[in-house]
Amino acid sequence: MKKSWPVFASVILIAIVALGVASLSSCAKKTTKITVATDATWPPMEYVDENKNIVGFDIDLVNEVAKAAGFEVEIKNTAWDGIFAGLAAGNYQAIASSVTVTDERKATMDFSEPYVNAGQVLVVRKNTTGVTTLADMIGKKVGAQIGTTGAIEVGKVQGVELKTYDEVGLAFEDLANGNIDGVVADSPIAANFALQNASYKEKLMIVGKPFTDEWLAFAFKKGDTKTQKLFNDGLAKVKSSGKLDELVKKWLQ
Repeated sequence: MKKSWPVFASVILIAIVALGVASLSSCAKKTTKITVATDATWPPMEYVDENKNIVGFDIDLVNEVAKAAGFEVEIKNTAWDGIFAGLAAGNYQAIASSVTVTDERKATMDFSEPYVNAGQVLVVRKNTTGVTTLADMIGKKVGAQIGTTGAIEVGKVQGVELKTYDEVGLAFEDLANGNIDGVVADSPIAANFALQNASYKEKLMIVGKPFTDEWLAFAFKKGDTKTQKLFNDGLAKVKSSGKLDELVKKWLQ
């Protein structure tokens, strides 16, 4: 019996080592999960559909980025007025909510590479011809929401009459009804009304490309380079594969 003890101990030791290796292997294979905040109130970028699912361009994109980079995402619907404070507090690791990159925001948070320009675009009725830029609207009436970048841009073009609205939906309604000749708005908002809205998509169209630079990107807590790199790596793959272009065509064009 005494002679058999070292053999027994060796068996136990081998078993313990094997379990440890298996445990380490299991940990190594565990997929990183990142909680992503979004304010799902801005179609077609992010919104809650009729089935109570959070959908939209940003949601599709963040899922494609996660797939390409090999991590999982959990989407957390978060009110806009507290979304940046929650990021700073560590309540989630990223924001995918049509966040415009600005110098002011760069001082308090980090960003991914930009993925789409949500600058101002011009929307006209589908029977409109010879119009590709705001300068082509001289002598015509163009609507925009009061106090927005769109209203400012229309006001810069001499000879274009600006009509302002308290709510941009009223401008699109007037355009569809022939009361004005065009509307200037953020490209995602324009896409929602002109491309996604059943009442307007057969009547309205977007002309030209964004004529202001308002680039959108994912946002991260200041100094969180690990999450930033994961997103940038995935985003680079999504861009190079052509998937980003597919999502732009699906939601924004």
